[in-house]
Amino acid sequence: MLPNSERTYHDPLHGAIALSNSDPTEALLIRLIDTPPFQRLRRIRQLGAANLTFHGAECSRFTHSLGVMAIARRAFDRLAKAYPQLMPHRPVILCAALMHDIGHGPFSHTGEDIFVTSHESWTERILRESEPISKLLTHFQPDLLDKIIQVYRHSYPIPLVWQLVTSQLDCDRLDYLMRDSYFTGATYGKIDLDRIIMAMRYDPVSQQLAVARKGMAAVEHYLLVRYFMYAQVYNHPKNIAAVWVLEQAIARARELLAAGLLVADEVVKAWLSPAINPNLPLEKYLSLESYLAADDTTFFYHLQRWQQSEDPILADLCRRFMDRDLPKAIDISSLDTTEQAALLQQVQTWLTKIGWQPLYYTGIRVSLSRGYTLYQRGIKVCGADNLAELNQLSPLVQTLTTPYERAWLIYPQEVEAQLYTILPPTLFIG
Repeated sequence: MLPNSERTYHDPLHGAIALSNSDPTEALLIRLIDTPPFQRLRRIRQLGAANLTFHGAECSRFTHSLGVMAIARRAFDRLAKAYPQLMPHRPVILCAALMHDIGHGPFSHTGEDIFVTSHESWTERILRESEPISKLLTHFQPDLLDKIIQVYRHSYPIPLVWQLVTSQLDCDRLDYLMRDSYFTGATYGKIDLDRIIMAMRYDPVSQQLAVARKGMAAVEHYLLVRYFMYAQVYNHPKNIAAVWVLEQAIARARELLAAGLLVADEVVKAWLSPAINPNLPLEKYLSLESYLAADDTTFFYHLQRWQQSEDPILADLCRRFMDRDLPKAIDISSLDTTEQAALLQQVQTWLTKIGWQPLYYTGIRVSLSRGYTLYQRGIKVCGADNLAELNQLSPLVQTLTTPYERAWLIYPQEVEAQLYTILPPTLFIG
């Protein structure tokens, strides 16, 4: 065996993820992983600011991306063994799985909301415009880049290929549920990956991904896990409060930049511009070079530095975020919208009386768990002579189709005693 003929990544979930240079597709994956845009994912946390709530949530988009590729390889190779005609699509699906998150920026999904952007659009742009990546793809196969983008746009001619990457039952969701559960310590987030992969089927008539009926229980459990992860991890009240403080700090920094009062490097200034219109999508004014130059480290450095800002609001917000001195978040979903608005106004009045600027210290945030939908053809179950929608066969899945929305009042601890005097004590339980 030749030296360096294999590259191994030791993963806490999937064990040794080995890629062989003797396999042309896997050799390409190794080279793609070694490019600067992909290595940048090491410096972007998978769960944004969730490490302030779950101290183990330190994993990166890099580790997740490798995991998605590993699951996709397992699932696809098993299906292709039964249907060899699928093998020519292996480079497309493995490259698409590996690079599906390469467009993520600082703070992952949280950053998308703060900076009004979409990692999907940046992923396409990186694949097309980043020379190290585009050269590798086109050299391997002239139309490989276009085929990968077809996967992301759900327009690849064989639905199975894009469904393994982005659908209701895809390798992305399978990995992030397992990984996020593992690193947050949410033990109810475990799924039976082996059983799900064994249940995956290819329907040669419709060319879709489906699951065997005997694997329904494992898929139902996966959907239930996803529901609980949104309810208990992604939409945890402390996580919502941490994101709130980060949003306010960035908003204040934008205002200071517009006034010419912000101390920051050129990359961060580019990310915060144009400060006068924060709702303008980031991709409309930011160069690819500036986008790739930013990661969590870039912004954490500035948040740390801004604690000494001459602006007391920016300094305080950054200190609160960096020291985890976070506001409270209380579920006020039981109140109607009129009552919620009146409550917010009352908290704003209290803060004004003690000399605080309410805009930065209180507000209402809504969290949404979307539930199971027929997104991208839903999940199909193999029948005797047809494919049936999982929702039609499973009473459990039917209960998971209703979106779950909750409204949260964000407020500083300094006014909690006053809130106790006007709100039912039951709202403060938990």
